[in-house]
Amino acid sequence: MSYIPALSRDAVSPAVAASLDAVQKKLGALPNLFRTFAHTPVALNAYLQLAEVAASGRFSAKQRELIALAVGERNGCDYCLAAHSAIGRMVGLDAGDIAAARAAGAKSAGDAATLALAQRIVDTRGHVPTEELDAFKAAGFDDAAILEVLVNVVLNIYTNYTNHLARTEIDFPAAPAARAA
Repeated sequence: MSYIPALSRDAVSPAVAASLDAVQKKLGALPNLFRTFAHTPVALNAYLQLAEVAASGRFSAKQRELIALAVGERNGCDYCLAAHSAIGRMVGLDAGDIAAARAAGAKSAGDAATLALAQRIVDTRGHVPTEELDAFKAAGFDDAAILEVLVNVVLNIYTNYTNHLARTEIDFPAAPAARAA
C-alpha cells in the first residue's frame, strides 16, 4: 500500500491537471508516479523540467532509458525498473538490452562506459575516482558528457527516492528479478 497516495486527476489544481494531461497524452497513460508528484506542483514541475532538459542533451531516448535502468537497479527501485523496462521497449530496447543495462552492460562500448559511470556516481555519491573519470574520457567522452550523465543520474535518483518514500504502487508490468552475479 502506498504511503503517499497517487491522486486522481480530479483531486488536483487546474495547473497540475494540465501538466498531468500533457503526461497522459505523451505516454498514453497516467502512471502512479506522476499522480504522486501531483501532491505539489513543486515535485511535479521539478521532474518535468529536469526531464525536458535531460531530453535536450546528447543522450538519445534509448540511452536515457538505459541510464534509468542502471540507476534504478543500483537503487533497488522496483517501480522504476518496471516503468523503464516498459518505456525502454517503447523506444526500441529488447529484453537483452534491458537486462544488460541493469548490470551496466550494453551493446556498444560507449553505452557500457556511460552506464558504468552512472552506477559509479550512485555508488560513490558522486565521488568517482579520477582514474574512472579518465577511463570514461578515454572511451571517447568529454567533461560535458560527464555532467550530462550526472543530470540523468540525478533525475533517476529523484524518481527512485520518490517511489521509495511514497511506496508508489507499481502500475507497469513487473520487471524480472535481476540475474544473480
